[in-house]
Amino acid sequence: MKRVLVWDVPTRLFHWLFAASFVAAWLTSESDRWLSVHTFFGYLMLGLACFRLAWGVAGGHYARFGSFLYSPMAGLAYLRQVLSGGGARYLGHNPAGSQSVYLLLALGLTVCLTGLFTQGGEEQHGALAGVVSIAAGRIIKEGHEVTATLMLLLVFGHLAGVALESWLHKENLPRSMVTGMKDAPKDAPASEPYRLAGAAMLAAVAAFGVWWFFYALHQPIEKRLGFGQDTPHVAFVGAKLPDNALWRDECGSCHLAFHPNLLPIRSWQRIMAEQEKHFGTDLALDETTGKALLDFLVSNAAENSNREAAVKISGSIKPGDTPSRITETPYWVKKHGEITGAEWRSPKVKSKVNCAACHLDAEAGTFEDAAMHIPR
Repeated sequence: MKRVLVWDVPTRLFHWLFAASFVAAWLTSESDRWLSVHTFFGYLMLGLACFRLAWGVAGGHYARFGSFLYSPMAGLAYLRQVLSGGGARYLGHNPAGSQSVYLLLALGLTVCLTGLFTQGGEEQHGALAGVVSIAAGRIIKEGHEVTATLMLLLVFGHLAGVALESWLHKENLPRSMVTGMKDAPKDAPASEPYRLAGAAMLAAVAAFGVWWFFYALHQPIEKRLGFGQDTPHVAFVGAKLPDNALWRDECGSCHLAFHPNLLPIRSWQRIMAEQEKHFGTDLALDETTGKALLDFLVSNAAENSNREAAVKISGSIKPGDTPSRITETPYWVKKHGEITGAEWRSPKVKSKVNCAACHLDAEAGTFEDAAMHIPR
């Protein structure tokens, strides 16, 4: 027996970076505050998976798919042997482990692609922004979550298999994926280290991280580095919405100028028709000003917008209902249902109409998920 290099540097880097990316993406999947981080690791997983497909053809001896090309039946047969206390020792991937590699790559690619379509549809961001509708994006998101759960279960199965084989053959398989070295017969071929390719791989990952967090999201520096309680880690920038100086001047003089895309056309028509009793105030707008305002509000109402908040608010309102308050819409009520009375009464919030207390982009009217954080 002799010590030989089995796992080359790029293969080892892929293994640990891919695993770390999946864990990080999973841990940040439920928090809007960390949406940009979740997305970053999703893109990183996609890039790593594509690299592994290429490295499976051009990489070291034990990294090539040809060295562990076993059928699913062979994998099941080997698994039965291991569970019965037998099973031959393989220097590279064994038949069961090979199936795990193929499945993890397939599920990883599926998770990443469904994530891209979810981001492009539901959030209207990313490489596929606008390719599918918000409704389609919500459906794809369900597939994204199911596939990610299947991948997590497979990871647990993979870890159990590694532990079992390590015990069966009295060798530390995780350590070999760190050092790359294994005990092997004297005639066993060794892999080339490919250190330069590994260094290039690390440099590419680092460059992508710097580009993503400091340039791609186009945020002011205080928001790019904002880990504070009152700002998200990095806020996505929504598409610029139509603006109007008259609207901002008239509506913004008393309260936040709520963008027209947050209510349907019939609501704005009702509000303008009842301007003499505008929530206890008479707007006293002249005919010319009132018509100009109504034209802007109707032209940019929820039905005429493809923004996530507009589509979801509009879709939640029953056809016969005409709410005059955004806080009366079913979608708004559902999204804010978990906010406690104490949080509403907080000195930093005070009122349900103080959207800017929690939404960094309230004035812009985009209400991006990642631009929201409840001040504690």
